[in-house]
Amino acid sequence: MYATSVATARYVERHPEYRDAGFYRTIFGLKVSTLGIGTYLGGLDDTADRAYIDALVVAGEGGINFFDTAINYRNQRSERCVGAALERLQRDEVVVSTKAGFLTPGAVPDFLQPEDVVGGMHSMSPNFLAHQIEQSRANLRVDTIDVFYLHNPETQLSFRTHDEFEARIRRAFAHLERLVDQEKIRWYGCATWDGFRKKDALSLPRLAEIAQQEGGPDHHFRFIQLPFNLGMVEAFVDRPESVLEAAARVGIAVVASASLQQTRVIQEMPESVSKLLPGFDTDAQRAIQFTRSTPGIAVALVGMGRPEHVHENLRVARVRPASREEYLRLYQ
Repeated sequence: MYATSVATARYVERHPEYRDAGFYRTIFGLKVSTLGIGTYLGGLDDTADRAYIDALVVAGEGGINFFDTAINYRNQRSERCVGAALERLQRDEVVVSTKAGFLTPGAVPDFLQPEDVVGGMHSMSPNFLAHQIEQSRANLRVDTIDVFYLHNPETQLSFRTHDEFEARIRRAFAHLERLVDQEKIRWYGCATWDGFRKKDALSLPRLAEIAQQEGGPDHHFRFIQLPFNLGMVEAFVDRPESVLEAAARVGIAVVASASLQQTRVIQEMPESVSKLLPGFDTDAQRAIQFTRSTPGIAVALVGMGRPEHVHENLRVARVRPASREEYLRLYQ
């Protein structure tokens, strides 16, 4: 089972107050909330787990149906929290994304060879990725992962030539296409930190070209994740073609991580932004509104490890995203 068009549409119908405020968007036929819940930070203990599970359930019941995690987040505990929460929700209404690439304690296969690993910490070998997906499916308690990301593939570029990197990403994409055919994942992509922000790192058009060569015109490389917030706007402003423009051109959905940059953007929010993003009680809500209003951003992720975080952040759902004209005034 995985998220479906029918089920996510049903989910939206149960939240008409948010639907009518433009809180949901359609991505590849799925209705998804423009605010997603992230699971990166937190303690490695049962108390943190219980808080995360409660937060995820509150989010799923309250109107957020985009969950993001990774096998290395809290040493697999975050994936397992998502899995526990999904047991209390309707799986086919929730889009679940996870990531792999970094070696995670307790999830490193015996067959991994030294040549498959760079820096003693990162791998994109097809067999490794297949192993990680099996482990993630078990942690998440799902048959099919909706979105699987190569986690910070740009890490490889610090240890391998560009040609070697392309050969590795090509093998990874080819194998991920096969895993789509086996219904272990539905789509794949790249979740990055510096990959699409630094020059001479990752080229999104080139990655899409490799995906098309390996998977044909109906390839499944359809998502990227990158940091985007008030202090990190490169994906929108870079020229001659921004990452967001390139993504739209090649048919890839963009998910924003670090929407609050661990609250740092709140501390540095200009007064002009507060004035141009009315209708909110806190700067955190304004920062979320900024990211989810950005043309080309499908979902803004925010880490929410406790139910009270979810309740506060969900207040953005009642305010329509800023129009393109309103948004562009923030840059003037």
